[in-house]
Amino acid sequence: MTATDERAPVVGVGVVVIDRGRMLLVERGRGPLVGSWAVPGGKVRYGERLTEAAVREIREETGLEVELGGVVWLGEALGEGDPPEHHVVIVDYAGKVVGGDLAAGDDAASAAFVPLEELRSLALTPTMYDLLEKLGI
Repeated sequence: MTATDERAPVVGVGVVVIDRGRMLLVERGRGPLVGSWAVPGGKVRYGERLTEAAVREIREETGLEVELGGVVWLGEALGEGDPPEHHVVIVDYAGKVVGGDLAAGDDAASAAFVPLEELRSLALTPTMYDLLEKLGI
């Protein structure tokens, strides 16, 4: 068994919130792809349901409370390195804001509602482009 065989993929979740022609994004404040923008989300904790993780992550990163809809995107990412970090991203539940106040928190440097027509002008994480294609944006 090699070192890569001993590591398991990281499971992550995120939430797509589109409101009045704007998408909620966070700027990554640390870790891989710092400075890039993506939907709020993060790693699922052991024993945590995917939906619980999605609601927790958006609260931690944006201060907002959401109700979740269905899954709108599923993907994965292989990072750089040897062995590479492998993320299985069961991302992007549709979300609707039901409370809270928008403020960047946890590992987010910024949080903002970005007009849909301006999304591609930002430095997005690589998986965001696939998400936008899937959503027809």
